[in-house]
Amino acid sequence: MKRINYKWIIPGSLALIALLFACGKNFLNKQPIGVLNPSILANAAGVQGILIGAYAALDGQGLYNSGWGSAADNWVYGSVAADEAYKGSTTNDQQDIIPIMQWNALNNNSYLSQKWDAMYDAIQRCNAVIRTMRVATGLAAADTIEFKAEALFLRAFFHFELRKIFHYPPYVDETVGVANPNAPNIDASGNYIEIWPMIEADFQYAVSNLPTTQANKGQANKYAAESFLGKVYLYEGKYDQALTLFEDVIHNGVTPTPQGTGTPYALQTNFQNNFNPDPTAKNSPESIFAAQMSVNDGSGPAGGKAYGDNLNFPYGGGPGACCGFFNPQQDLVDAFKTDAGGLPLLDGSWQAAPHVSDPTTPYAGNLDPRVDWTAGRAGIPYLDWGPHPGDVWIRSPADDGHFSPKKNVYAKAQQGKLSDVSTNWANVELDANNVNLMRLSDVLLMDAECQVLGSTPNLVQAEAYVNMVRTRAGSATGMVTSGGFNAGSWTYSGGTPSDKYSVSPYPGGYFTDGTTAMKAIIMERRLELGMEGHRFFDLVRWQVGNPIYPAAGYMTTTLNQMASVEGVLHPAQYAGITFTAGKSEYNPIPIDQIDQENSGGKVVLKQIPGY
Repeated sequence: MKRINYKWIIPGSLALIALLFACGKNFLNKQPIGVLNPSILANAAGVQGILIGAYAALDGQGLYNSGWGSAADNWVYGSVAADEAYKGSTTNDQQDIIPIMQWNALNNNSYLSQKWDAMYDAIQRCNAVIRTMRVATGLAAADTIEFKAEALFLRAFFHFELRKIFHYPPYVDETVGVANPNAPNIDASGNYIEIWPMIEADFQYAVSNLPTTQANKGQANKYAAESFLGKVYLYEGKYDQALTLFEDVIHNGVTPTPQGTGTPYALQTNFQNNFNPDPTAKNSPESIFAAQMSVNDGSGPAGGKAYGDNLNFPYGGGPGACCGFFNPQQDLVDAFKTDAGGLPLLDGSWQAAPHVSDPTTPYAGNLDPRVDWTAGRAGIPYLDWGPHPGDVWIRSPADDGHFSPKKNVYAKAQQGKLSDVSTNWANVELDANNVNLMRLSDVLLMDAECQVLGSTPNLVQAEAYVNMVRTRAGSATGMVTSGGFNAGSWTYSGGTPSDKYSVSPYPGGYFTDGTTAMKAIIMERRLELGMEGHRFFDLVRWQVGNPIYPAAGYMTTTLNQMASVEGVLHPAQYAGITFTAGKSEYNPIPIDQIDQENSGGKVVLKQIPGY
């Protein structure tokens, strides 16, 4: 098989190829508008170039109608819509986020249109790989298998994104295009078409045909495909099938590079190094799949850490000059409280006052140290930018609380090297930080969940996997201290701890029953993956309930309880809002797409229930 060169799997690296697949207003009509004749691409190099364009779409940018609403980390849909983050800024800035946050988005919401359009543009890039490959010359059989496996992996990923947000999006394969713009989300009887089986099939082809190692970082391998297929099974409640895949990833999985051997997956020594844009930290053994980011590479001012995230920096100082969005929520920060033994407060008492970093009567007890790698807090060192100055960096404390996002931020020592230096208005908010789409800690916690909920429960193994994550969280190098900050290792040296940090693994045998185990797993996912765009979608799959824990309606109870607490703390944003079961778990399909698809007089694209 020919060696595939993916050196430029970065945003904006394939502007010419991207132009060939620019989208029309109809998400199914992808009329090529470039000047190149398609026959020029019908060769190995052309197919490879189109595939690189599909990889470039992972950051959610440079696509049709893409913007802040199509960010790769789903900060709006996965975190702001959950109990993790406030919208930020002021109420009249980016107003379309507010109804998503309050679970009452309308079908003309611009953010939803951006995500919908961008994902289908990305899907058609994947389909273009397959269509062009079939007529290309100079391809060996092994080449076509490799190209197809990578294209189907990416196609499945983009459909997975749509399925999580819109419930019943159409499945669009390579047969759908200008000549056949027909991809309904209902069958002949008007029943919704569930696309989970199609997503499964695409990922399964990738599992069966992708190699274990690749030539380039960021390139999907067999274990990335297993991880995502396992996650799909988990969403469907197929715990035994998911468990088999997760176990293979944990025990046999390796990184795609070095080619031929790979490196066994392992947790990074330091939790926080997962969010370090330094090249030595990215694509570590913990990184199973990530959207690759770079800056100052000639790809344009928006070629760095996804233009979709450039709003999400402290306001008025520090690493950036704008825009004060995506502030960590008080409820999330309070969840990092620990008891005298360093264990989470699984009984829900973390929500009670005093609150962490409250300006008047702050909480003075123990905290999981991951809190200070997830949220910037007043008086706590903010990497090497100095102590966080508190509300000075918050655009509207009455609406946005008292915390700044941190996982997406670069160090001062990295400014101009790993942040953009163009004259773009947002250059100081663009950096080279990869977007983690799947990391090993996520797989460990999903595996633990399957160990509890599968047909043969193994609470001992579930506890062991959770404790692997907690033990890493308690590493001494994970503490924020008054010492100097090293931007290479993303650690502090010397000094005294900045707060009363205490985190410990669960004592042996703590998981005495499934309910206790699931409560611990649910909390651990929140602490480990906070502000990474997972929370809302986790709640959706827990909403249906299971015989062990949680019971049906868990999402409704959780978010309504959060809203009642936040309604007192931030009434302008949360007072009186209610999560509606059977509706609020998903967002409506954009009305312009429904109107266009049904313009012929026949309903082929049907709005989802509740809207």
